[in-house]
Amino acid sequence: MEIKLSKFNKVTLKALLKFLIPSFIGILLFMTPMVFNGEVTIPVAMLSKLISKVLGDYLPFIMTFIISLAFTLTLITKIFKPKFIINSKYLNNLFNISKVWFLSRTLGFIFVISTYFKIGPEAIWSENTGGLLLTSLLPVLFGVFLFAGLLLPLILDFGLLEFFGSLLTKVMRPIFKLPGRSSIDCITSWLGDGTIGVLLTSKQYEDGFYSKREAAVIATNFSAVSITFALVVIAQVNLSHMFVPFYLTVSFAGVVAAIIIPRIPPLSKINDSYYNNSNNNLNEIIPEGYTSFSFGLEKAIEKANSPENTIKRVSLDGFKNIFDMWIGVTPVIMSMGTLALIIAEYTSFFEWLGLPFIPLLKLLQIPEAAAASKTIMVGFADMFLPSVIASNIASDMTRFIIAALSVTQLIYMSEVGGLILGSKIPLNVKDLLFIFIIRTLITLPIITLIAHIIF
Repeated sequence: MEIKLSKFNKVTLKALLKFLIPSFIGILLFMTPMVFNGEVTIPVAMLSKLISKVLGDYLPFIMTFIISLAFTLTLITKIFKPKFIINSKYLNNLFNISKVWFLSRTLGFIFVISTYFKIGPEAIWSENTGGLLLTSLLPVLFGVFLFAGLLLPLILDFGLLEFFGSLLTKVMRPIFKLPGRSSIDCITSWLGDGTIGVLLTSKQYEDGFYSKREAAVIATNFSAVSITFALVVIAQVNLSHMFVPFYLTVSFAGVVAAIIIPRIPPLSKINDSYYNNSNNNLNEIIPEGYTSFSFGLEKAIEKANSPENTIKRVSLDGFKNIFDMWIGVTPVIMSMGTLALIIAEYTSFFEWLGLPFIPLLKLLQIPEAAAASKTIMVGFADMFLPSVIASNIASDMTRFIIAALSVTQLIYMSEVGGLILGSKIPLNVKDLLFIFIIRTLITLPIITLIAHIIF
């Protein structure tokens, strides 16, 4: 049976179904909101929580083992250069890493051993530093990396991105200076979890579908926390009854920031070259005789029916994704996250960084400006810290502003920042800090204006 796509081409029903069925499952798993245990989430995030619940108390040990394995195999590779690793492109990329990343894995190993066995300085393993990462964050990421990594090929390899790339390029290009296919990353992040969005963006960048600039823009502007975590944040400042105006405020400020920030340094200065010069970005200009829908559908079917799309290869790619994240990313999160949390917990560094904001906060007529200033920069260490500190502030409006700002700042080293640093996306700590400050300066006045209207 043949189906007419346009006046140029026809396809078989079998070819169409090879695009539709995996893509439908991908949409169901990554982009369909659902309620689980009273929380709004997506199926992939639900599966990760279920595996975390099943493994329970074993997960800190599992993550300690994974980070230790990553360090040990990297050390062996550096010293002995075993042929089975050096001669394998995949294993060589995974273990034969630069000095900077080797240092990060070494720190991650030291921190995770110290935390698991509670040895060494308490500043490393306390419940607010390494203990927070090992017992709360990394167990969650274990499940996210497992299911998102395994199932990402359903979105990446069967034409879904090509289809949406054609449909939405007229929206994403002029507004955000991004390809239409990036809309999937954005939706996945906002409905599910920012970590899944970063994984998807990183994979697309490594496969040559995003340029350096595009990958950096998406990772730092659309890797938002989930709706569920936004609920946790607003509850922490005792304003749960204001969730709807809170989330609308966060969404509006986030969209404005995503429009402005790609157009100014440092993101605007990143070139549009591709990872390993592997430019696979598709021309999203609609040819004459096609509609956006018919052209997108044709490209999607072409992608889905590629000879490379065998069950064996797709499954292998899924498992490679998992080990890329487990081995490559978790040590970075443990090292950078622990360092950031130690600085936040045991020094006044972030309070000092917040002092210059006091005049701005007073200019914006935010009550308790001095107390609020202490929360401004601490979010770079962990997104939840500003709300914890703000819970002691008397003014409802100030707590609302701090909670909303902490979500729109988006980049925090204990999770999204660590993920970005652990990926191939071309951003360093200095870049992330600068973007964090820019996001703060752009979104703070917007949030404050809306807060003044509400309160």
